[in-house]
Amino acid sequence: MVTVAKNMVDTLAASGVQRVYGIPGDSLNGFTDALRGSGIDWVHVRHEEAAAFAAGAEAALTGEIAVCVGSCGPGNLHLINGLYDAQRSRVPVLAIAAHIPTSEIGSSYFQETHPQDLFRECSVYVEYAASADQMPRILRTAMQAAVERKGVAVVVIPGDVALAEAVHTTVTAVRAGTPHVVPSDDELARAAQLLGAAKKVTILAGAGAADAHDEVVALADRLGAPVVHTLRSKQFIEHDNPFDVGMTGLLGFASGYRALEACDTLLMLGTDFPYRPFLPEGATVIQVDLRGEHLGRRVPLELGLVGDVKDTVQALLPRLAPRTDRSHLDDSLAHYAKTRTKLDDLATPRKGSQPLHPQYVAKLVDEVASDDAVFIPDVGSPVIWAARYLRMNGRRKLIGSFIHGSMANALPQAVGVASAYPGRQVVALSGDGGIEMLLGELLTLTQNKLPVKVVVFNNSSLNFVELEMKAAGFVTTATDLHNPNLAAIAEAAGLKAFRVERSEDLPGALAEAFAYDGPALLDVVTERQELTIPPSIKLDQAKGFALYALRTLLSGRGDELLDLTRANLRQVL
Repeated sequence: MVTVAKNMVDTLAASGVQRVYGIPGDSLNGFTDALRGSGIDWVHVRHEEAAAFAAGAEAALTGEIAVCVGSCGPGNLHLINGLYDAQRSRVPVLAIAAHIPTSEIGSSYFQETHPQDLFRECSVYVEYAASADQMPRILRTAMQAAVERKGVAVVVIPGDVALAEAVHTTVTAVRAGTPHVVPSDDELARAAQLLGAAKKVTILAGAGAADAHDEVVALADRLGAPVVHTLRSKQFIEHDNPFDVGMTGLLGFASGYRALEACDTLLMLGTDFPYRPFLPEGATVIQVDLRGEHLGRRVPLELGLVGDVKDTVQALLPRLAPRTDRSHLDDSLAHYAKTRTKLDDLATPRKGSQPLHPQYVAKLVDEVASDDAVFIPDVGSPVIWAARYLRMNGRRKLIGSFIHGSMANALPQAVGVASAYPGRQVVALSGDGGIEMLLGELLTLTQNKLPVKVVVFNNSSLNFVELEMKAAGFVTTATDLHNPNLAAIAEAAGLKAFRVERSEDLPGALAEAFAYDGPALLDVVTERQELTIPPSIKLDQAKGFALYALRTLLSGRGDELLDLTRANLRQVL
């Protein structure tokens, strides 16, 4: 007998799915049993949230649909945070949410929830399969929605339906299309007119320019325009780009901020950059985005163009004359060179047993990592160090929870990448708070023999939250982390582990950990009081920090201010 679950697995296999992430449960028995002998691997995680994060990371790098599963009630409910991240990152993920027995739905049965309602906000498609007759059409529709709309699709199926005899046994592969979308001739002519009349053009390139590196560089050359990249486009735009001037925003560089502020025309390519205070006021703005609903969402536009970035730039280039006045570009590049030097000067070792500067840790990780490494920073301060010190080269990749902004993303996303790319170096840059939130996934690394390298920035605090508190004028409260020796925990979980408390020990520990043929963790004690200076200090931030200092002093914690001054004196000298 061919069961509904067997037909589902056959459809996944025909569509190129190679693995499924999850934790088994009785409502999933039909599905997990159907996986045996199918050629699809089961990646056993320790928490369903990690399963969804892992699937999202796989989809982000492969561009193909990835699958996670959850048993009924609490099991699939645990998927929701990772699915939110995948949905907001616009990557194709299929979640199979098992449900309680059909006959018990609506009776407040054990573990009963309403999955269709729960997953509606974090999906492009969610549907309940109440009978065998609905399958496999619902599954194919879900997968098609995921790959074409680049998001999460959820199939809710009771365990008894999955075990029922399949009514329809047709197996059809689901693949994404590759359409070309270009604005009209009139719109392209208008864009060329606006750009030709501009004196100072700056390009802000986002993740929508993922396959348009050469086209963006050619456009920047033609316009004499500096290129500011977003965090999500760093891996695509930064490398081999003589016109790149870094990032803007809270994580960015002064040079990126200045290139935007100084322009009279801003060309936004494939970005929905949300931080309006870092976008120029009064500039003429042209935006290109494949999703028309995003045009003008952040700033008023002179012209919005619906189109694929690569195709649109290719169509636009012949309409543009080379710009002879390159003073705006030259000035922006000179400013970037100074900014880059200042940032590199902060990445220095410390003497003796002083906690390490996190900039130094990130710089050495960049130097020892392989040319095709995949870096995954936790949300918080590790993202800042990744943005400022990891160098992209066209082969390296950088992913993370850059839009949803969830703690604890690095370790489970590393599980997905390492599973999809055996033999490729995967580096998780974890905060101590982040890794401790999903600490059980260290066991996922050892059980599945995934050679992930985990670098923990251990500053005994929720560090980025502390920075936000200081900027807002609050005395830091409830952010302490009383950490154990994380290296000892990792060693007990079966990883090769190192505890680094001195700058002089870091190079050797990194080299040994990264050369180890298996999962390894470095527990690096870093400076808690390290400040991350944004590219532009607003008046309210300066006032807030002064208020924090005064309140901290009056609360009897003046030693904290002394530590902060000692740790950051080199940033102001």
